[in-house]
Amino acid sequence: MECRGRVRVDRRTKDLIPRLKPGEIALICHEDLDEVSAQGLIAARVRAVVNAAESMSGRYPNRGPLLVVQAGIPLVDGFSPELLDRVTEGELLILKGPDLFRGNEWLGSGVLREEEELEEKLAALHADLHNRIDDFIENTLAYAYREKGLLGEIDIPDLDCEMRGKDVVVVVRGQGYRQDLAALRAYIHESRPVLVGVDGGADALREAGFTPDLIVGDMDSVSDETLRSAPEILVHAYRDGRAPGLSRVRSLGLPAKVIRARGTSEDVALWVAYKKGARLIVAVGTHSNAVDFLEKGRKGMASTFLVRLVVGPILFDAKGVSRLYGSHEKSLYRGLGQLAVAAAVPLLLITLLSTPLRRLLTLLWLRIRVFAGW
Repeated sequence: MECRGRVRVDRRTKDLIPRLKPGEIALICHEDLDEVSAQGLIAARVRAVVNAAESMSGRYPNRGPLLVVQAGIPLVDGFSPELLDRVTEGELLILKGPDLFRGNEWLGSGVLREEEELEEKLAALHADLHNRIDDFIENTLAYAYREKGLLGEIDIPDLDCEMRGKDVVVVVRGQGYRQDLAALRAYIHESRPVLVGVDGGADALREAGFTPDLIVGDMDSVSDETLRSAPEILVHAYRDGRAPGLSRVRSLGLPAKVIRARGTSEDVALWVAYKKGARLIVAVGTHSNAVDFLEKGRKGMASTFLVRLVVGPILFDAKGVSRLYGSHEKSLYRGLGQLAVAAAVPLLLITLLSTPLRRLLTLLWLRIRVFAGW
């Protein structure tokens, strides 16, 4: 295998992806390449990926490296992180198998990853996952106990975006977000929910043809163009008041409000929607299981645990909806949806008098509509 191309360099893959052009070589330093980053590299149509880190370290079953190789893109990893300092963006590099050259100068040798090898390693990691999450569970529960009062400490500023009594869709640029957002398209067009983009999730909404009503986050992975299009911006700050994203927003001449809170920006977005009186919260691309959390790179996800514990009764997690919404199953789900609606009619009068039952019916109705494609 030999390929050559101009190189783009960045230690943060999500910052590199928007700059990539087809046919270029992506030089990254990304241990445990995650699925969303891999999809971004594939969409950029890079010629090769050179990783100055282990693409699959064995810490957890990450599918990113396998996706890159399955897309026909050579992936060579295991180089020294110093490689990023030795290469200048825009230089012409040559990959000859696992060896990297600049002209006749040898820059180092890595490991050329093969599909079969990655599949075997991924299967082994999945089989051993229950052992790998023991520490994660203990850590999360311990922090949840210590931080159980953190939700009450959050001071939510007044927002122009009215959520009370409305459906709210919170979009994070996480695994499967494109497919699940597409599956919800009919629901969004008809119900007109409040659209909240969490950092890069705001770009995801615009890519899908929607405009976010509110952007929440530390503003490190959302484009300038999307920030300018948003009616309202809520910058997530640390508990001590530091808000690195605020300076960026102000440099664009845009107004912003600040919310101090621990945890992730997606936790903050869900909590804001809940406290502002949302009737229903639909989460797209959010982190909801151990692999998601390990991929996110956090040792403990106490805030996520606590937020979902409280918000759960009105939360519909759209993750994986697209897998149930394939065209070959559409007619089946439509029939099941119509049957379920007919069966629910006798219960309507009862549920109208009960708030908990109304919420349950709302969640059931959303599931029926998503699966049936209404």
